[in-house]
Amino acid sequence: MLIAFEDRPSDCAVVERVWRSRSQQSGQFHSMAACNWVLVVTRHQGRVFLTVRGPETRASIAECPADGEWIGIHFKLGTFMPLMSNLVLRDRNDATLPDVSGKSFWLDGSAWEYPSFDNADVFVSRLLRKGLIASDPSVQAVVQGLPARSHRRTEQRHFLRAAGLTQATARQIERARRATFLLRSGAPILHVVHDLGYFDQAHLTRSLKHFIGRTPAQVMRGEGQLSFLYKPDDL
Repeated sequence: MLIAFEDRPSDCAVVERVWRSRSQQSGQFHSMAACNWVLVVTRHQGRVFLTVRGPETRASIAECPADGEWIGIHFKLGTFMPLMSNLVLRDRNDATLPDVSGKSFWLDGSAWEYPSFDNADVFVSRLLRKGLIASDPSVQAVVQGLPARSHRRTEQRHFLRAAGLTQATARQIERARRATFLLRSGAPILHVVHDLGYFDQAHLTRSLKHFIGRTPAQVMRGEGQLSFLYKPDDL
């Protein structure tokens, strides 16, 4: 395995998951499509830096250095940083924040200590109090399946502006990631096709090749290192 991941849930209302990883060697991995944006702290060769990474609408190949360590804060759909647009950050147009001392970084005119795996929730709570992370209620309503608060077209604009991708793309990505988790857990391909509402196996294959970068058979065989994938709460 190129990268080993560990993750945990969060008590913070805007955080989906907190994870950390370590690489044993250098190589390439498949960066899967993802609806969520993430803050990532990288430690490599004596350097420390924090990156704001937007959603990814398609799979891509990414390079992984040897002996790297990462901590990621995976935010819920509908949250965003007012100072940065998820639409601009989308598809690996990451923003790396200026380092201050190796222990802190610069954001909105202040120095912030780099978060750790254990104190990530406290760190995010401080960002929320400062207004540096916000949530769009209309997007949260869509995610939770609540009745629309506004006209459909207005709702779609809100979603795109806050999330950085369309509702349709978000649904397709989430379904592909669920399919990948199920296949990796040993579920038969045809069961995944039926349970997740794909038209047929060819439809599932096209979706996974686009959003995951692997075919269903390759996922089942564990071929290729994938980026962070966690079990959905409702599985």
